[in-house]
Amino acid sequence: MKNIITATIEFYFKGEKFTPSLTIELDEHMQSSGSIPNLYPLIARESNIDLYSYEYEMMLAEAIKITKAEGIISDFVENELLNTEEFEKAWKKQKILTELEDIVKRNMGIDNLDQHPDLKQTLLYVYYLDRNPSSR
Repeated sequence: MKNIITATIEFYFKGEKFTPSLTIELDEHMQSSGSIPNLYPLIARESNIDLYSYEYEMMLAEAIKITKAEGIISDFVENELLNTEEFEKAWKKQKILTELEDIVKRNMGIDNLDQHPDLKQTLLYVYYLDRNPSSR
């Protein structure tokens, strides 16, 4: 399932209310950089707001609210605010599990690691151990 959000910022500039927003699929960004991109400039560009303007500075003063979320990212939105750090951790773990499930299916004929929790935990442990040899 794709992780899609609609990010909205509400701010006032010259007495006028603005609510620019952007709908973005985050998996591509997570694949390439391992993190969610800075949404402020993306929302500004989408809304034709100059990144070197006072209007942009006013926008930066307000929090980005997630008004719609699809995928596992929806588990990390509370009161319209996104817990970016926790989502990124969960996304990376899910990516690792998907890769491990492919290996287990190919080599052991096991379709669902959730049905083998001990094996799942062991594979995750070995994966992380390989990434952090100092924890041995």
